[in-house]
Amino acid sequence: MAQDWQTGEILMVAFMNEQSWELTLSTGIMHYWSRSRGKLWKKGESSGNVQEVKELRIDCDEDCVLAKVKQIGDAACHTGYRSCFYRVVEKDGLRTDGVLVFDPAKVYGEKK
Repeated sequence: MAQDWQTGEILMVAFMNEQSWELTLSTGIMHYWSRSRGKLWKKGESSGNVQEVKELRIDCDEDCVLAKVKQIGDAACHTGYRSCFYRVVEKDGLRTDGVLVFDPAKVYGEKK
């Protein structure tokens, strides 16, 4: 889980493997493992919205990482929102509760 190191806002959740963990430790920039693409990725490699590591914490079972990060660029979410958690569940469905920071079609060349 990536959390804004100053505000505590939850930005995103993603998987890590040993290689992404080692790259994160050695570079100070968050790297993740994409299960859908089956490959390693550096956060922000396409968008420029990288995450600089400020602190890493490990849970008691040593199977979950909390990364406190400085979000460089305004958005952590590939949909263009600051946080991946920009929707609120309500009785009648989902309500958007976030600010769209960028147009994904302009950044990625396709709708995400």
